[in-house]
Amino acid sequence: MFVKITTSGPRQYVKLVESYRDTAGVPRQRVIATLGRIEAVRSGEADSLLNGLLRAAGKPSLEEGTGEVAFAPALSVGDTWLLTALWKELGFADAFRRLLRNRHQFDAERLLRVMVFNRLCDPESKLGILRWLEGTRVPEVSAESVNHQHLLRTMDTLAEGADRVDDALTGLLRPLIDQELAIVFYDLTTIRAEGSTDESEDLRHFGHAKEGGTVRQVMLGVVQTAEGLPIHHEVFAGNTGETTTLVPTIEKVLARYPIKRVVLVADRGLLSLDNLDAIRALRVGDQPLEFILAVPARRYGDFDSLLTPFHEKSCQSATAEVFGELKWQGFRLIVAHRPDRASEQSRVRDERIAALEADAAQWVEKLDAQEAGQTHPGKKLSDAGTIARFYKAVADAHLAHIIKVNLASEVFTYEIDERALQRARLMDGKLILVANVPDSPPAEIVARYKALADIERGFRVLKSEIEIAPVFHRLPNRIRAHALICFLALLLYRVLRLRLKAKASPLSPDRALEIARRIQYHQVTLHQRQSASGLSTITPQQKELFETVALPEPSARRL
Repeated sequence: MFVKITTSGPRQYVKLVESYRDTAGVPRQRVIATLGRIEAVRSGEADSLLNGLLRAAGKPSLEEGTGEVAFAPALSVGDTWLLTALWKELGFADAFRRLLRNRHQFDAERLLRVMVFNRLCDPESKLGILRWLEGTRVPEVSAESVNHQHLLRTMDTLAEGADRVDDALTGLLRPLIDQELAIVFYDLTTIRAEGSTDESEDLRHFGHAKEGGTVRQVMLGVVQTAEGLPIHHEVFAGNTGETTTLVPTIEKVLARYPIKRVVLVADRGLLSLDNLDAIRALRVGDQPLEFILAVPARRYGDFDSLLTPFHEKSCQSATAEVFGELKWQGFRLIVAHRPDRASEQSRVRDERIAALEADAAQWVEKLDAQEAGQTHPGKKLSDAGTIARFYKAVADAHLAHIIKVNLASEVFTYEIDERALQRARLMDGKLILVANVPDSPPAEIVARYKALADIERGFRVLKSEIEIAPVFHRLPNRIRAHALICFLALLLYRVLRLRLKAKASPLSPDRALEIARRIQYHQVTLHQRQSASGLSTITPQQKELFETVALPEPSARRL
């Protein structure tokens, strides 16, 4: 059935015509109704007939449908599309689908994907993920299928199969690591934990936080390659000593990755004499583990006699960094000295000492005046109170090793330890490294150690963009699962960063995700029945981003 316009003389008529076949099978047409002259139809005189036909077909009338367009809330999809494509390309989708297949009646791999992506796009608690999904579309995931209990069950399943998860990740990351030589960086950070309850085998303990103060926390160790790729993480109790974590972590990495030669780089907080003996015993195949470890500043005094000749020689340079090499207990002792930095450190220390001595002189003068019977406005001083006040000021200035306050004396006294002051000046502007790398010049060894700052940036990403802390979970397995989710987010972040860096892109991963996030998914309903969906127009900047990271652009059809 169709509408046909016929002409009769100077006039045109609109007719409703039906096609049919006669008894002989010949196609014919017959007029069902004449709607009137075309001028009348255009003017609206035939609306009543058209409305009747629409109602008979079960559709809204002209008045009901005219101008009625319903828009569903727009959903961000570009960032989750990009992360989904990267997740699949790295093999995570297939690997975790096999690992998380269980008796639960939900897709745990997709829920894990949601939790990892949320850490990168809009870090929230597990309950907050549901709010995030109200404005976000994750490809292949129905928001209605995600609930709080299923997210927790997924975390439990993840923790129960922790060893299998580590093995799977190792298999996925192994091709990305140089098997001939891998420079690996290890560092440890503290993660603040909430809650006051105690659990069996609790990981949350009070300890000294990296940010300062004593808080309830857990500790997270991360191993990263020189290229910036995190390859292993370990969760420790919050009161674990840093130096005890290094050897067992490196042993696990050596067991998982068949690297022919490893150079370990670690920060000064992880070095102790016991550690050094244990590290010396580690083997990579039939070769000893090579390492570059920073000497803690508190141990610099052990090298006074070794460093004095080097110091006298290096101070002749105005501003250039000077490198030297000494021998200590069979190891290479690498020293880097910055005269300009040394001068600045000495100047700041001397100013602090002078300010403290000026305060002490004022207090001594007031104490002496009080003893002589003079009165002053304000609270009366006491020797004990002055000792406590001065000692706190010295400690806050980190000068207690130089300014010695006699806490046992009945009279306020202190002295400057000149030997300690000279030692501090000797160490200003210096970086001391213990290494057994045989074929690298001192400048290269120092450069490798300074690259450790990159893993520290990774920790900043964990604590800022990914917001790993504070941890609100109390069960040890949930805490470990939370750390793994954040580690996977860091891994995606770093791979994205490597791809941007490889194309010399000025974008950071955060900025890249922000640009992609502007791609939105829209749904429109017309006349209360017809619906349409699609994506916002992809801009040249967004198109260039997907080309840079070598991932496919979003498409409405694939969504």
